Amino acid sequence: MKHTAIINLDAPGPKISKHIYGHFAEHLGRCIYDGFYVGDSDTIPHKKGLRLDVIEAFKNLNIPNLRWPGGCFADEYHWKDGIGPKEQRPEMINTHWGGVVENNHFGTHEFMDLCEELETEPYITGNLGSGSVHEMSQWVEYLTFDGKSPMTELRQKNGRDKPWKVKYWGVGNENWGCGGGMTGEFYADQARRYATYCRSYGDNTLYKIACGPNSDDYNWMEAVMKSMVYCPAGLPADRFVRGVSLHYYTIAGTWEEKGKALEDDRNKWLQIMKRSWFMEELITRHSAVMDRYDPEKKIGMIVDEWGTWHQVEEGTNPGFLYQQNSIRDALSASLQLDIFHNHADRVYMANLAQAVNVLQSPVLTEGDKMILTPTYHVLEMNKEHMDADSLPVFLDTADHKSESEGKEFSTLSMSASRKGKSYLVSMTNLDPEKGKTVTLDLRGEKIGEIKARILSGQRLNSHNSFESPEAVKPEDFRDFELKGTTMEINLPARSFVTFSF
Repeated sequence: MKHTAIINLDAPGPKISKHIYGHFAEHLGRCIYDGFYVGDSDTIPHKKGLRLDVIEAFKNLNIPNLRWPGGCFADEYHWKDGIGPKEQRPEMINTHWGGVVENNHFGTHEFMDLCEELETEPYITGNLGSGSVHEMSQWVEYLTFDGKSPMTELRQKNGRDKPWKVKYWGVGNENWGCGGGMTGEFYADQARRYATYCRSYGDNTLYKIACGPNSDDYNWMEAVMKSMVYCPAGLPADRFVRGVSLHYYTIAGTWEEKGKALEDDRNKWLQIMKRSWFMEELITRHSAVMDRYDPEKKIGMIVDEWGTWHQVEEGTNPGFLYQQNSIRDALSASLQLDIFHNHADRVYMANLAQAVNVLQSPVLTEGDKMILTPTYHVLEMNKEHMDADSLPVFLDTADHKSESEGKEFSTLSMSASRKGKSYLVSMTNLDPEKGKTVTLDLRGEKIGEIKARILSGQRLNSHNSFESPEAVKPEDFRDFELKGTTMEINLPARSFVTFSF
């Protein structure tokens, strides 16, 4: 049976913020050290210790922002330990991730150098869990104040005369869990206090982001929104923060017995896809809570931790969260990106966890070798959605559903956008076994030359390895026909296709 979809190419729609394509680099496993930073290595090309092959890979994605230093690590990180001469920086124990020694050789200046090399915006998460208001406010001052003060003098002593631009600032991380075990009400009161003392200096206006809920904790969202938008008369609703975060990870199995990254298992495949669709419910229901307090949508939803989470690869440190990445992960990502596109009126930022060698990484390294994962290719194929206008897609999903855990879900996902007179349509067939025929009706504009690419896997666990780094990569796609303004498309099983015209 054929499936149908309609896209009105001339319809108005909200802008898909480029920041939906953000990334996340925590002091966790080999994300920073061996990933982005190799110090004075004489075998891996680098600039001031920053790994050049990884930088070039991410520059090709036009990444809009990079979140650092965590994650759970953020709420035990004291930023003054990471400035000044490296040999004088104190060591600490990374209690959250493997109990390893953190030498603090990668700190504030190194991170800002990395962002400059990547040509991306920094997103820094401050320590609300074990830090103080004074400590967080001084960090903002050290980074962004262009005047005379003890913090600017300290910055200049450490080699940076002029301040940096740092717009995005997290007021704590996961404070319901690793960031302090707080209740929503207690956190909200603390965050108001911390946010008050995080100043905007000169033309560096902070976009402060509150710690939002874990997955479907709607009560936490309620507590934070109620507190954050309550202001004395005459002050704006976004006085304290301009964003609230949401964290959701997609797993197969249970948290205690998660599935493996390279399982060739149909049931686990379907479970991952069903749980990826749960992002739609989360955003819809959390948006409803936010709408009650912020109907004008001044406060953005910031999905700053998302992605798949599997068992670590055999023989690796359990605290390093190193996992492989297959076509299954890539299609989970393309589906959730569609969801972000289709909620562009509320979702302002999202940060895939994490950038290198941790969880659903676009890039993996091993010594002087680097590979791009299937997830990387989804991000690259989708990058023209950034800052484009989201177009509504009317998709018939009634007869192409599958079932997992007793619940049906669609195995076809789409999103579309317009930038000027250029269009990008993304289409994902989540079915692990069956192809789909889709009739796509493109209305409102004349259709020019169409270029199409496909990412697919021969097996459920198709992936790239250091031995076969290009086993899964984009290829030209030709199995479609344009008749006037209607496209007849044959989508293979487990595939992601983009059409640009």
